[in-house]
Amino acid sequence: MARIAVIGAGMGALTAAARLAVAGHRVVVYERTETYGGAVRRFERDGFAFDTGPGLLPLPAVWRDLFVKTGKEPLEDRVELVQVDPSARHVFADGAEVALPNASRAGVVAALEESLGAGAGKRWGDFLVRAREAWDRTRRPLLEEPLWADWSVLGEREPYPSVPHKRLLRTRRAGTLAEVGAWELRDDRLAALLESHALAYGLDPRVTPASAAVLPYMEHAFGMWYVRGGMRELARAVYERCVARRVEFVFGAEVTRVLEKDGRAAGVELSGGAGSGEGTVAEADFVLAPGGFPGLAPRARDEVPPQAGLPSRLTVLLALRGGRPEGAAHRTVVHTDDREGELESLFGAAPGTPARPTVTVLRPDDPALVPDSGHEAVAVSCAVPAGADVPADAVERLIDIAGRAVPGLRDRVLWSEVRTPADIAAETGAAGGAVPAPALAAAGGRLLHPSNSTGLEGLFTVGGWSHPGGGLPHAGMSGALVSGLIVEGPEFRGSQ
Repeated sequence: MARIAVIGAGMGALTAAARLAVAGHRVVVYERTETYGGAVRRFERDGFAFDTGPGLLPLPAVWRDLFVKTGKEPLEDRVELVQVDPSARHVFADGAEVALPNASRAGVVAALEESLGAGAGKRWGDFLVRAREAWDRTRRPLLEEPLWADWSVLGEREPYPSVPHKRLLRTRRAGTLAEVGAWELRDDRLAALLESHALAYGLDPRVTPASAAVLPYMEHAFGMWYVRGGMRELARAVYERCVARRVEFVFGAEVTRVLEKDGRAAGVELSGGAGSGEGTVAEADFVLAPGGFPGLAPRARDEVPPQAGLPSRLTVLLALRGGRPEGAAHRTVVHTDDREGELESLFGAAPGTPARPTVTVLRPDDPALVPDSGHEAVAVSCAVPAGADVPADAVERLIDIAGRAVPGLRDRVLWSEVRTPADIAAETGAAGGAVPAPALAAAGGRLLHPSNSTGLEGLFTVGGWSHPGGGLPHAGMSGALVSGLIVEGPEFRGSQ
């Protein structure tokens, strides 16, 4: 039995802790805040409740696997999963709208054909076939295995099978997501639909590799899910699984450094309280830290360029008078009418809050989130630069844009709560409140994350800022990979 110290109680860390405890190890989690879940938090006021982190769950199989492997119990015995249908409603700049059925390629093709005109559905359906090929090529080496020393193969090879395209008397193939939209989808609205999947993770579609096609593919193939009571219920269930497996939690404990002895990790040092002098030392045989933790030394042979410049999120939580209309979409994406302006504001030389951003509106059909049936809880969000000071008029613009998804929205507002990048930074510790993106192949390795093993024996990284990146499914995969590397050793090759 090894002693394992885990720094932080994010979802990836919780996953690793539960799996390691089941394997017979003594696991202690040190969390600098007073609660668990990382970015998966909840805000409550006056009988209203809101998720302040992820609002939907793609690829729930990752979490089903966790509960089976740590207790032979279905995830559905601990939380109520609801498949969201439609998966999303999209409102485009020209006024066109489409509701996309959940996990149904044929249904999506038919909906696009009816709403956007002849040929639109077929082009999107053909794109999904190519996206599936990219998924099949990258799923195991990118998501289900540790990042090995030959990571450059993933960084250099574009797995998306682009369609040859005649351009200026030359045959070209799309190398970025924006080029896929322009050359293969050939419809501004389909391109906006595609690019919204990149923007949801703070990625610039103009430079994001075409392999990001796997993001919409995951949604269409595996569906989008909601956890009844809010996504915080998933964090609660995972935390309770850890407690049931005798993982120890120490909240309000900030780790200042990883201890080293004889060339390997030997524990952690905790900050001392007021007037307490030097910090407390907790010895351990293995240490798990979030990616980017100060003092981490990646191995030179498999170091990858760290993701940098990723935006944050601005979210406005709205308590509304009047009940949720029957049939309202859980998620509506209102697309910008100023694509270049939005992208320059987020990714240009002088970043700032976009004047007319792409906005996501979440309207859960969940009585647990409202005081009674005569009220509705709505969350409105968009990407903003990390560390940005959000001007007051940006919030007003966000509410105005969301009014395209929720008629009469402004007249229904009882009160609002604004969540800025500073709030995300306080909860997660990420600089500027940046939100990590999933790992993606190609782009010279820019969208890979550092490997879970590090230059110090016995020290591993886990969570959104390490392999395989951000997003709830990827966090769960990260925890599974780290536990496998500790339990089975450096030759671990992922689950079969």
